Amino acid sequence: MAALAGVFVWDGRRIEEEELRRSAQEMKHMENLSSLAQGSGPMEFQPSEREQPWELIMDKKHFRLWRRPIQGSHLYQYRVFGSYTDVTPRQFFNVQLDTEYRKKWDSLVIKLDVIERDVATGSEVIHWVTHFPYPMYSRDYVYVRRYNVDKENNLMVLVSRAVEHPSVPEDPEYVRVRTYESQMVIRPHKTFDENGFDYLLTYSDNPQTVFPRYCVSWMVSSGMPDFLEKLHSAALKAKKMELEVRDYLSKGSDTAPEPCGPAQLEYA
Repeated sequence: MAALAGVFVWDGRRIEEEELRRSAQEMKHMENLSSLAQGSGPMEFQPSEREQPWELIMDKKHFRLWRRPIQGSHLYQYRVFGSYTDVTPRQFFNVQLDTEYRKKWDSLVIKLDVIERDVATGSEVIHWVTHFPYPMYSRDYVYVRRYNVDKENNLMVLVSRAVEHPSVPEDPEYVRVRTYESQMVIRPHKTFDENGFDYLLTYSDNPQTVFPRYCVSWMVSSGMPDFLEKLHSAALKAKKMELEVRDYLSKGSDTAPEPCGPAQLEYA
């Protein structure tokens, strides 16, 4: 009845605490693997009997990229574990969350808007339209996201997944992506306001293409590092040029953004 009336019902659609906890646990697991692998070669995941094994497909100086098949489909789930040392966790996190700033630094964005917010949890519904490589049509995503800053455990988590919203019907100009999940976890090397952090990004979606599996895998595996580097560059630019970026770590973050820079560490 609510859907027929054009009302979005949050029950069953918001990001729950358990999803945030699972993402944080994945980061801890990755950190344990990383410490065990120091000086002994590449990290190796030990999946349970019900899980597909992870395959290392890219090993660079500052990050590693894995993939594994998603059971029952022709798609992969991807995972990136890496570090940056020249921006603060706060700056990187804020730039990722700030939809208005992303419209300026991400040239692929056609539309990026917050559709609705959940007062109870802070979850947000986002409508994102993005260019895809020629000759493919542009894609649009409707997804719910929620973030959490755990000061006690020195951790930042952002979880997103696809959802349907009555105010954003399908547009024949775009291809709607209905399967999408993303979890970003950031661990500061020291504090939220000092340079240096590790991050873990786990991602999967179904871009609705007719291309073979290996083509889609190549596009995603090359696109993820490219996006992360653009995000990193945008955080550096905001820091150096004192651009206005909303601070999601401060209380009352719905207020207007403040300029950032060395003299104002509370803003990215």
